[in-house]
Amino acid sequence: MPQLPYDLAGKRVFVAGHRGMVGSALVRRLARENCKIVTATRADLDLTQQMAVDAWFRTVKPQAVFLAAAKVGGIHANNTFRAEFLYENLVLATNILRAAHETGVEKLMFLGSSCIYPRLAAQPMREDALLTGPLEPTNEPYAIAKIAGIKLAEAYRLQYGRDFISVMPTNLYGPGDNYHPEHSHVVAALIRRFHEAKVSGGKSVAVWGTGTPKREFLHVDDLADACVHLMRVYSDAGLVNIGSGEDIAIADFARAVARTVGFEGAITSDASRPDGTPRKLLDVSKLASLGWRAKTPMDAGLAHAYASYVDSMR
Repeated sequence: MPQLPYDLAGKRVFVAGHRGMVGSALVRRLARENCKIVTATRADLDLTQQMAVDAWFRTVKPQAVFLAAAKVGGIHANNTFRAEFLYENLVLATNILRAAHETGVEKLMFLGSSCIYPRLAAQPMREDALLTGPLEPTNEPYAIAKIAGIKLAEAYRLQYGRDFISVMPTNLYGPGDNYHPEHSHVVAALIRRFHEAKVSGGKSVAVWGTGTPKREFLHVDDLADACVHLMRVYSDAGLVNIGSGEDIAIADFARAVARTVGFEGAITSDASRPDGTPRKLLDVSKLASLGWRAKTPMDAGLAHAYASYVDSMR
C-alpha cells in the first residue's frame, strides 16, 4: 500500500459520477491538487456494464478513484423504485471496485451514506454501529447496496492489500443538487417549494412529515474537502463518518430555508408523508482526530445553495 500521506499531485484521478452533486464538488476541489482529473459521461461509459468498465480501466489506467457515482433520491424515490436503487447501486459499485482491483489502482475511496446505519442506532452514530440493527425501511434497498460496497472495498483491502477506504457522508446540500418535485432530498425539495411559493405569491408551504425528525446537514463543498483530506491521510479498513456534528429539527430547518429564500407565508406539516428515521446525527470524532472539521455555517451554505438553484433556473 502507498505510504501516507498519499499525494494526489501528478496522478490520474478518476471521479466516478462527476456530473452529480458530490462528483462535481470533488472535481472543483481536486482542481487545487495539481492532478489530472479523469471523467466519463454515461454516453462514454455505462458503469452498470462490467465489460465496458473493465475495458475503460485497462485503457485509461487511473491511479486514484473517488467512487461517487450512485442512483440517489429522497424518501419517496427510495421507497418507490426499490429494485432500481438496489440493483443499480450494487452493480456500479461492484464493477468499479473489481476493475480498480484488477488494474492495480493505487487508492480508492468509496462514498457511502449515513442511511447504512440502523434506524434506531444510538445517537450520535458511531462507525461501529454498522450492522447492529434493522435499517430504515423506506431506504433499505439503497442502504444495502452501500453496505455491500463498503464490505467489498474492505474485502479487497484485507484479502489483496488494496488501499481501498470508505467514508460515510451525512445529508448533503449545495450546487448541483436534484430539485425534482417528488424525488429530491429534503434540502432541495424545501428550496424549490419555498422559491415557487414566493414567486407565485403562495400563502403557505407544506413540509413533508411531522417536522419533528432531526437531521444533520453538510455543504457539499465541505464534503469534497474532507474527502481529499482523508484520501491523503487515511488508510484503514474502518469507515469514516463525514458530517458537521450538529443536527436540527426539520421544522426548524424549514424555517431557516424560508428565511434564506425570502418566503414569508405560513409553514404547515403534511403528516400523510413519511418522516423516515427519527434522528440521524453522525459521530464525527474520528474525522476530527484525523484533522478535519466542517467549515461552512448553515446560513452561508443555504445562501450559496439557493443562489445556485436560482442560477440553474435561469
